[in-house]
Amino acid sequence: MKYSTRLSDAIHILAFIVIHREQLPGNMGMRLASSDIAASIHTNPSFVRQLMMKLKHGGLLLGEQGVANPRLTRAPQDITLHDIYKAVEGEKPLLHLNKDINAECQVGTKIQMALQDAYDEVQNAAEAKMKNISLQDILDSYSMYATNSESKEMIS
Repeated sequence: MKYSTRLSDAIHILAFIVIHREQLPGNMGMRLASSDIAASIHTNPSFVRQLMMKLKHGGLLLGEQGVANPRLTRAPQDITLHDIYKAVEGEKPLLHLNKDINAECQVGTKIQMALQDAYDEVQNAAEAKMKNISLQDILDSYSMYATNSESKEMIS
């Protein structure tokens, strides 16, 4: 079964931009191409550009085509995971029903309705939680892991 990593990849893109631009000394004026970000995500630059376009249309990213200088439209603490999710996934749900069922089977049809009710509850709860987690929260967590990793490497 194929699942979407667009949300994770979009968060990675936004975090990479912030870290590259704001947290690494001397990078403010340096170009940041989709190929640079793609190398970090381990994907191709065209996929990164597609996600960046969705983030731009979602009002989260500024940038001009052909110019390697993406910027956030708001501070990281003002961008929620829900904002990012809606920008890249739209109305696609987190959980999906199996549409290939036997329509003549009582269990097959009724279980889908029961599952949909449960999945709707999960979707609503997940979206509510995503509204309370900011990009800054992710960056803070990243910093903690990066600092702990560097400390362990220095000791070894």
